[in-house]
Amino acid sequence: MTREFLLGEGKAPSLASYIQSISEVLEAVAPSTKRDSLRIERAKANLKEVRRHARRLQERVTVLEEQVQVLEESKE
Repeated sequence: MTREFLLGEGKAPSLASYIQSISEVLEAVAPSTKRDSLRIERAKANLKEVRRHARRLQERVTVLEEQVQVLEESKE
């Protein structure tokens, strides 16, 4: 496990990790004009919606996985 972690092997980053990374980049950007500032604010708002939808999708996936597990158990 340590080797995998150090070498970056194993699982790919999660969707939440990507969203967090984009959020950090948007926070670090220093807009030079009012237009840039408005674009960054819009991007932050869009990212908030993406985060909300991703959370809902993950909840739905969890429910569906539970339903599949129950169906598989009843099939046996």
